[in-house]
Amino acid sequence: METIAQTLARELGQKEQYVENVIDLLDGGNTVPFIARYRKEMHGTMDDQTIRQLADRLAYLRGLDERRADVLGAIEEQGKLTDELASAIRQAQTLAALDDLYRPYRPKRRTRASIAREKGLEPLAAAILAARSPSPTLEQLAQPYLDPEKGVEATEDALAGAGDIIAEDLSDDAALRNRLRALLHRTGVLRTSGTDEDDTVYTMYHGFSEPVRRMQSHRVLAVNRGEKEGKLKVALEVDEDQAVNAVTCAALHPKNPFGKWIYAVCADSWKRLLFPSLEREVRSTLTDAANEQAIRTFALNLRALLLQPPVRGRVTLGFDPAYRTGCKLAVVNQTGKVLETAVIYPTPPHKKIDEATRTLRRLCDQYHITCIAIGNGTASKESEIFIAGFIKEYGGGIEYMVVSEAGASVYSASRLGAEEFPDFDVSLRSAVSIARRLQDPLAELVKIDPKAIGVGQYQHDMPQARLGAALDGVVEDCVSTVGVDLNTASSALLHRVAGITDTVSKNIAAYRAQNGRFDSRRQLLKVKGLGPKAFEQCAGFLRVPDGKDLLDRTAVHPEAYAAAQTLLTLCGYTVEDAAQGKISQLPARVEQLGAENAAIRCGIGVPTLRDIVAELIKPGRDPRDELPPPLLRADVLDLADLKPGMKLQGTVRNVTDFGAFVDIGVHQDGLVHISQLCDRYVKHPSEVVRVGDIVAVTVLSVDLKSRRIALTMKSVP
Repeated sequence: METIAQTLARELGQKEQYVENVIDLLDGGNTVPFIARYRKEMHGTMDDQTIRQLADRLAYLRGLDERRADVLGAIEEQGKLTDELASAIRQAQTLAALDDLYRPYRPKRRTRASIAREKGLEPLAAAILAARSPSPTLEQLAQPYLDPEKGVEATEDALAGAGDIIAEDLSDDAALRNRLRALLHRTGVLRTSGTDEDDTVYTMYHGFSEPVRRMQSHRVLAVNRGEKEGKLKVALEVDEDQAVNAVTCAALHPKNPFGKWIYAVCADSWKRLLFPSLEREVRSTLTDAANEQAIRTFALNLRALLLQPPVRGRVTLGFDPAYRTGCKLAVVNQTGKVLETAVIYPTPPHKKIDEATRTLRRLCDQYHITCIAIGNGTASKESEIFIAGFIKEYGGGIEYMVVSEAGASVYSASRLGAEEFPDFDVSLRSAVSIARRLQDPLAELVKIDPKAIGVGQYQHDMPQARLGAALDGVVEDCVSTVGVDLNTASSALLHRVAGITDTVSKNIAAYRAQNGRFDSRRQLLKVKGLGPKAFEQCAGFLRVPDGKDLLDRTAVHPEAYAAAQTLLTLCGYTVEDAAQGKISQLPARVEQLGAENAAIRCGIGVPTLRDIVAELIKPGRDPRDELPPPLLRADVLDLADLKPGMKLQGTVRNVTDFGAFVDIGVHQDGLVHISQLCDRYVKHPSEVVRVGDIVAVTVLSVDLKSRRIALTMKSVP
């Protein structure tokens, strides 16, 4: 039997030793980002996603082993554990397979079969199955089991009880269940019908059918939601004759003379016991797979959203649209500090456009605003038209972008929002958040529950604990990838750094407020609650951009400072040379020395050596700066302006299993169906696009009534 490490190594395509090392590191309390970044020699440079996958699978396999031990113990207590059964239990690879084996021995509520056993009919069931031609008749076999005191008054009663026992035993047969489960997955068809003629949301699922093996995850989730809302009836269909024949083959010996009677019992077992149970299992399996796919898609979208390039060095106006209550404005400077707030009423029902224009002009003149972030919620379209007109009248020099305001209201009403802006109205906090999420998406969005950011599908239908854990992992990985300025980061952002708890993040902010700016990473050890282990985990992800030690500005871990200095000396440089950007030949000199030789002399591994070189070449570099900048606009299109064949640029706002939604500047996002993403076959849209990408699209069609825009990214002549 494989060890857990061997199983993980086989499944992940990794060396067993690397897997064992990661398991030891995880068990030692190390975080995934720390392991991925600073223990590369121990795991062969697995990335953070692979390590998280390993950690998830490790938890499952350990849970499986615990369950295996419980099952073995429970069956042994009953005195029914045979060598063959024990071997099968030890070989079970899934919880479902394990439960199938345990099923016959699991304590049951009173059933028709258990009542028949109480009446002493189990030997009769065994005798009928064991019968071979020639044989007594069924009535003759049943005669000795008649007992009016037990309620067995006629042969029909005895035979019915024996049939119930056989039917239940068949429904508990692990091998049979596995064959039938495979049959349902292979040949089953899921059919749906509408329960409400006026229903428009689920119209496409009225009279819908699709083979189970081809059901796509977004359709599974849509069907589940429609069923839960009472809008759809769902049924799983399979060839009943084929299924009953499979059950009969498991029960009927070729020489048994009671084939017709046994076939009827097998049909009862299928209809009453096996099919309802297996139908639930198959639906559950489909749902679990769909949930995992949806969570993966959500995680991919969230990662791309958080790592969008910041719009740096620009005074930005956050514009939170509304109708009756007015549009809330917040001017923030280059570092995100709020300079002024205001409320204007350019949208219906007020339409105070002249007054709103005067206020906006004053703010632009006074603070030299060059960028406006417009929330995409209620009244966004009217607000965008107003802003575009204002920019044209103002004479240019200002650009705008419609940003997702998903989660802004959640942040505004949160304890964190109240702590950050205690004197601000909730809606004004939203305007600040909208501005800041354009300036630095990562720093602002970490303040919001990832599930509220809305870059996925059916997120409210997901298992919330699993979704939350996956998305929290993405946030942690993104924060670790970019790094955090120790002197400016909010406690919310610090809390997302690997190894830092909520309490410690607040203690860091309090220490900074009391003692002033951090001069070095080592000062972190003076923070209450931040001991050596926490320091080891978090230090490499925290930056002191203006610190005395150049290495404190980089992602080089303090444990490797001596190695970095040795490397510079070996290559004929000093730390001052690195600080002045005079080490452009460092990679070449390392290659002249030989990477392995240099690593040995520095006392580190080659992967760590290469990371140190990259950091010294560009101290404090932000990986987001290497991505294309966000698409800012100065004018607006109307939906009615769109015509088939028009070529436009847009920003990918969401990626789903069936395509990508692209903002092309008309307030309504257009859909690029998966079949229109590129000229080759695409298994999933994430192979081609991600949230935040700037893409060239061509309009295929526009439905003004339903406000639907079909786009293509294929080569269109």
